[in-house]
Amino acid sequence: MAENVIKRGNFVELEYTGWTEDGFIFDTTDEKVAKDNQLFLEGIEYTPVIVCVGRNNLIPGLDKALEGKEVGKEYNIELNPEDAFGKRLPEAIKLVSLAQFRKHKLNPSQGMEIEIDGKRGVVKSVSGGRVLVDMNHPLAGKKLTYKFKVNRIVENEEEKVNAIIKRMIGISEIKAEVNDKTATIKHNFELPQEVMDLIKKEITESCNIEEVIFKKEETKKEKEEKDETKRTSEDQ
Repeated sequence: MAENVIKRGNFVELEYTGWTEDGFIFDTTDEKVAKDNQLFLEGIEYTPVIVCVGRNNLIPGLDKALEGKEVGKEYNIELNPEDAFGKRLPEAIKLVSLAQFRKHKLNPSQGMEIEIDGKRGVVKSVSGGRVLVDMNHPLAGKKLTYKFKVNRIVENEEEKVNAIIKRMIGISEIKAEVNDKTATIKHNFELPQEVMDLIKKEITESCNIEEVIFKKEETKKEKEEKDETKRTSEDQ
């Protein structure tokens, strides 16, 4: 039985559904649940996710709740705001000049989602040349309930590495190959150095990997342009 008990540092395949006290389902890995509750969005994958327990891949309460649970069993947990998306903070409600929005050719209206200094917020009101913006998370201050089940403990290092890449970049097409303790990540577009550093840190700290190599491959367009340049050069 011990090998089926989840421990900190385990990679696990997890399925879950979360809802608020009033029954509003806000997140799920189940496509049918998403469709039945008008949560479904095209382009989003509603499938079990692979996460590393104790690495803050999930909200604090859910992450902590995984430890000690058994593979294959279904659990329900209730989370207070401080273990979920935090308490609502009065200082997170900001008054912004309407001119600041107009400067960026934006016409704010109640309910509009915006981004300020890299943080998402919602416009609460527009009045007298001032815009009231709530920067609290929409679920801040709310008690939440999660139903979850761990399907399996992930042992394959390549699967772990690819799960990290998908979570951090959000692009499932970028794949890594693992040979011994080296992970080679192939990508066909530029990745900022800081992003590569973060991915490398996460992989080496949570997986049995010692070296991470990023290998940029030519896109189809780049290859065609290169071939065209070569043909032009030969013709001259």
